[in-house]
Amino acid sequence: MTRILVVDDEPQILRALRINLRARGYDVDLAATGAAALKTAASHPPDLVLLDLGLPDLDGTEVIAGLRGWTNVPIIVLSGRAGSADKVAALDVGADDYVTKPFGIDELLARIRAVTRRLPATRPDTAATATARVGRHTINLADRTVTRDDGTQVRLTPTQWAMLEHLLRHPGKLISQRQLLHDVWGPEYQNETNYLRQYMAQLRRKLEDDPARPRHLITEPGMGYRYRP
Repeated sequence: MTRILVVDDEPQILRALRINLRARGYDVDLAATGAAALKTAASHPPDLVLLDLGLPDLDGTEVIAGLRGWTNVPIIVLSGRAGSADKVAALDVGADDYVTKPFGIDELLARIRAVTRRLPATRPDTAATATARVGRHTINLADRTVTRDDGTQVRLTPTQWAMLEHLLRHPGKLISQRQLLHDVWGPEYQNETNYLRQYMAQLRRKLEDDPARPRHLITEPGMGYRYRP
């Protein structure tokens, strides 16, 4: 049975979609906040996400980015933001489709059918890819936590997290210096390679067993960085 996660802060929309989707044979999970959506997706991986952009705690684009850190699940945005800039932003960060509120249930169901027809017959175990290991630490990409094996939480700054997450999303792949600077700091910082050295040193001190001889957060001199699982 196809599992759909519906994320919206309007109770009447959650209720209406739950009734309509279950009547058509879908398994439905509900979340009213971005944090709840990320937690639910990690514990019960969905086959499809219906996501409102205007959530009380996170912008919908942040939820999309959080999901894209570990899963390629199809995401259909449901939003009252009709402007093209909002649509482009959602699609650029990883959404698959965009439906403007108010919408007809028949149109939404057609969009869902179109997306689910492209799903593989057997869904991979995406829950397994929601975490990564660096030394004695488990990094949860869904709820953005770093936990030592003894249960201690490790705090990362937003920039440290952004850099680490970008590497963990592409295990084994060399990420160029320019790409990291562009994606983490912005296009105007593409020559500031000293930023990368400083933040990589900080991450290694927090995560590697021997920061001077890292096993997971690897520097490729003159080229970039790589996460080695």
